[in-house]
Amino acid sequence: MHLLGLDIGSSSIKASIIDAESGSTSASVFYPDKEMPISVPEPGFAEQDPGMWWKYSCHAIKKVIGKSGIKAEDIRAIGISYQMHGLVMVDKNLEVVSPSIIWCDSRATGIGNKALRM
Repeated sequence: MHLLGLDIGSSSIKASIIDAESGSTSASVFYPDKEMPISVPEPGFAEQDPGMWWKYSCHAIKKVIGKSGIKAEDIRAIGISYQMHGLVMVDKNLEVVSPSIIWCDSRATGIGNKALRM
């Protein structure tokens, strides 16, 4: 029995397959090979496309399964970790409506500082 772990970061997607019985790592990869882009449409803004995370997660999963040599059906559980703080806005159909505001965005710093002074 194997376990799949995904770490969805702002620079890359990391994926590992662990043998559940021995605790040993069967394979680990990251995707893409270069850092994922962060959009800065205005000073202090930091955004990413959530669709990119999904696309790259799929690539990382295929890559780690191929590297491990195990069958996908032998994976019995998936664990996912995500960036520290992020906002993904969706509509009533759960479709993404704008880029995700990620952990390094500082557009609300002034509001936070004001709240601390209250």
